[in-house]
Amino acid sequence: MARRKKSSALDDWIELISTMPWWVGIALAPLLYIVLHGVSMRIAAEMLTKPHVTDGIFYALALAGQYLLPLGCLLGAAVSALRRVKRKTLADNVATAKSTDALDGMSWREFELLVGEGFRRRGFQVEELGGAGPDGGVDLVLRKDGEKHLVQCKQWRSFKVGVQVVRELYGVMAAKGAAGGFVVTSGRFTDEAQTFAKGRNIKLVDGDQLLVLMKSVRSAPRNASEGSAERPQPSSRGRAAASLAPSCPKCSGTMVRRTARKGANAGESFWGCGAFPRCRGTA
Repeated sequence: MARRKKSSALDDWIELISTMPWWVGIALAPLLYIVLHGVSMRIAAEMLTKPHVTDGIFYALALAGQYLLPLGCLLGAAVSALRRVKRKTLADNVATAKSTDALDGMSWREFELLVGEGFRRRGFQVEELGGAGPDGGVDLVLRKDGEKHLVQCKQWRSFKVGVQVVRELYGVMAAKGAAGGFVVTSGRFTDEAQTFAKGRNIKLVDGDQLLVLMKSVRSAPRNASEGSAERPQPSSRGRAAASLAPSCPKCSGTMVRRTARKGANAGESFWGCGAFPRCRGTA
């Protein structure tokens, strides 16, 4: 996916602030102005008594910074607030959709916002990377219960996500010490990709599963503390898969991934109620 190249340090600053909650940028703006204004005044006073060749440079930086950095904070806060509204709108639209057609036409950026919002509503802290840098194309970093998970998003409808994508994420997981990983696509995965992911703590989420996830978390809390209190957390290696488990449509209990053993759908996976056989809800 193509990524937008930043053209200046101010762009980097705005992007950094936009990854934080909007109120952080609002709070930082006056604080930075007060600090940098005080620094510029102090340097100006020193220049009158003990002028130094570097004083002019520091004075110019502080003078410009007292306006540019707070401005960047306010712009970053505005971007953060707009993204928050957009994430909620995208998530709510998909949650009320009847098919994966709702994922069609999304840009790569919108798709990442949607996926990030889904994980937020599952109680994860989400850091948006946008797939930039030497990180193997990782788009999101998730944190929960002291563990880190990596997410790669693929807004692909025209062809299936292959095993190479899953292999690359697995390599980055090992290098970054991540407890688990997710590859999320609006389309499908090849058989080779699904086989490779088995037993490696990598969860593959296709378009149908993403739709189920967004429906199941439509009314769920969107911060880590509320999400953690939503239900007891499974242990260790099972957390990644359990974090995506939808609620049972019959009894509202936690569902688990099962594989059909007989019938026309033998060998295919599906969501089944964890209270089976008392409850036979499926999704």
